[in-house]
Amino acid sequence: MALNKKENHQHLLLHSNSSSESNSSPSSPSCSPRRRPSSPSAPPPHYNNRTRRIFDLRKPQNRISCSFMVLIRNLRFLLVLPLLYISVFCIYVGNFADIVNQSPLPGSIYRSPEIFIKLLPQIQSDNASSLQLSSVWKYDRGQKSQKACVDTSIVQHSGLPDARGYLIVDANGGLNQQRSSICNAVAVAGILNAVLVIPRFEFHNIWQDSSDFGDIYDMDHFISTLKGHVTVIRELPKVLLEQYDYNISNILNIRVKAWAPVSYYLGEVQSVLHEKGVIRIAPFANRLAMEIPPSFQYLRCLTNYKALQFADPISVLAEQLVRRMIEKSTKTGGKYVAVHLRFEEDMVAFSCCTYDGGETEKMEMEAAREKGWRDKFKRKTYIIRPGLNRINGKCPMTPLEVGMMLRGMGFGNNTSIYLTSGKIYQAKRNLAPLLQMFPLLQTKESLATSDELAPFEGYASRLAALDYTVCLYSEVFVTTQGGNFPHFLMGHRRFLYGHAKTIKPDKGKLVLLLQNTTISWNTFKAQMEAMLAKSNREGKMLLKTRMGSRRTSVYAYPSEECMCVEGSSYSTPG
Repeated sequence: MALNKKENHQHLLLHSNSSSESNSSPSSPSCSPRRRPSSPSAPPPHYNNRTRRIFDLRKPQNRISCSFMVLIRNLRFLLVLPLLYISVFCIYVGNFADIVNQSPLPGSIYRSPEIFIKLLPQIQSDNASSLQLSSVWKYDRGQKSQKACVDTSIVQHSGLPDARGYLIVDANGGLNQQRSSICNAVAVAGILNAVLVIPRFEFHNIWQDSSDFGDIYDMDHFISTLKGHVTVIRELPKVLLEQYDYNISNILNIRVKAWAPVSYYLGEVQSVLHEKGVIRIAPFANRLAMEIPPSFQYLRCLTNYKALQFADPISVLAEQLVRRMIEKSTKTGGKYVAVHLRFEEDMVAFSCCTYDGGETEKMEMEAAREKGWRDKFKRKTYIIRPGLNRINGKCPMTPLEVGMMLRGMGFGNNTSIYLTSGKIYQAKRNLAPLLQMFPLLQTKESLATSDELAPFEGYASRLAALDYTVCLYSEVFVTTQGGNFPHFLMGHRRFLYGHAKTIKPDKGKLVLLLQNTTISWNTFKAQMEAMLAKSNREGKMLLKTRMGSRRTSVYAYPSEECMCVEGSSYSTPG
């Protein structure tokens, strides 16, 4: 039987080969040698004299011709494949102009200094139509949406005896990422019916801040505000600490997935908590979904807007800075504009954008990337495209660009500006244009004495807390780059005032305008006034539609549950 199968298989192969040969098209002769007919006197019908004369491979000239045809066909594929690869590559990179050295794409080159020099005389003389800060926004403070409050009694616990287990979290990042972790931790403690130990702060090599919770926030106020909702203690009971040799790191650390829903905590985490009695979750940033039941969303709001109050050393100096800023804003009725600038060296380096610093800037940015992120930017899979980053609005705005935008929107040179920022890259050179346009510019360093700031030096989060408070009470807040700081501020201001008095630049549009070397001041100004009007409309619109999707940050767009939080721990300094 096996032999028969083998013979059948061979028969099929022979039949297949025969069919293949008989079906070959006569109009497409192959360059491989043909079989000679079994009888020279009886050639196949298709093998006529003309074909024999042309493709008789026994003749040397035909062999040469056939080899030439093979070469041409191979060359065709060798040419087409690279062209196809280049085409796909160019589509992927999206910047063919850079490859073939043609004109750069609109908006891809930083030419703001050139345009600033050209328009400076008109900018300096244009104060006739300057905005009055009291009339910048159509909606007054206090016009908050009134929502029916949730029944918060369902998340109120009767105290420690009813709670089952202790929750420890490690908050990481800067001031406002830690703030997010704290708010989430309170909500998770409510979900698990756990006792929350005061969150621990991780030390980060970028922020370089070794502050503990009590160095930044009023711990007693935090615990008392949450009483009746979530039980909070300063540290684990000694009985438990002894079990773990007084080392928190010995406690079981549960790796929770990012944006975990409530069902995950109830199904995967709660049973472990009940079994062990105490658990850690580290790191804890973004470990709770934005969409959670209203009663637990309320806990986030209560924590953010009422329980988290800055510690006395911070709040006392911050209120002094606000009062001094108001005093220095007499030309604008005590109102001022706060600008959050992200033009620090590490931010510029991380963005991979290029400005006007030439070879020196290039070397400094490469060194900063090496120091902060090692070989991340040198990997073969990482493509640095400064022009495309700029077009897509990913480049940090320079002080010059911020100044031109605000002057174009109508803010005159008598407007008081509070500038919040880390250490600005090449500060002396880059701040000069902004000071030309806004000579009444202030920072925490100019408002406070060196002695007053001395206890905060070397603590990035404490310094950021000072800036946070001054920005909170500004008439207008300008954000130039994304991040937790502007998100929390925008949300907090919406909670306090109702309407979002925030300017969010359309950076994609701005880079196009600031590369047009022929643009007039009137044209630029008209575009900036339209951008301000759009920011005004969107600020009010977002207040109404923010609940359309719970995927949006509850910290940037306070939910209706946040409106149930009575009052706020902040009051405008008198």
